[in-house]
Amino acid sequence: MIECKDIVKIYTNGGVETAVLKGVSFSIKKGEFVAIMGPSGSGKSTLMHILGALDTPTSGEYKLDNHDVSSLSDNELADIRRNKIGFVFQSFNLLSRATVLRNVTLPLVYAEVGADKRRPLVEKALRSAGLDEDRWSHKSNQLSGGQMQRVAIARALVNNPSIILADEPTGNLDTATGEIVLGTFQQLNRDHQHTIILITHEPYVAQHADRIIHIQDGKILSDKKNDQKRIVHSHPEL
Repeated sequence: MIECKDIVKIYTNGGVETAVLKGVSFSIKKGEFVAIMGPSGSGKSTLMHILGALDTPTSGEYKLDNHDVSSLSDNELADIRRNKIGFVFQSFNLLSRATVLRNVTLPLVYAEVGADKRRPLVEKALRSAGLDEDRWSHKSNQLSGGQMQRVAIARALVNNPSIILADEPTGNLDTATGEIVLGTFQQLNRDHQHTIILITHEPYVAQHADRIIHIQDGKILSDKKNDQKRIVHSHPEL
């Protein structure tokens, strides 16, 4: 599904060049749950932007579903983001005064899905994300942090993307709530075969994935199967 070959990203500021990614290569198969882990300044956020079609590499090749994303135009990158990638962010990025249903519906509106087809897709996404139905009419500012993150997960799922890209998704949650949210990702991967890429700086969070790519100083330090995976067995309501 994803193939990165010798990805280099160089930023120029005031005539000074800074190499943030220095020849990164790896592949991710459909249905994998992969954590990309590294400290602040390691290059993981830059790599996330490239994987999410928010940026392009200075050199190297990034293929998604056998299509070369490396040199696409801004409009073509926007199409990739809309149709192939579901984003889940640390800060949730929900409309605070809109209902849960409205927040999850918006990507379908932008994708010009017919009004008569939206509700079943929204309900399916919310159930997959594990948010209890009695919360669906609440405004997002009436929800707990864990509930808001489940709304964000549902919003990421609603267009049936090829990839869910989660950037520090537990960063604003307490440990117990974060564990439940990570369990939601595991269930989506296990039961629905969603490909999930988890960006994190925390080893504990990365332990929930099947494979961990460790990046440091713009290079891959290790890329290993996670033999000590932490499994969340339940999918409780928050």
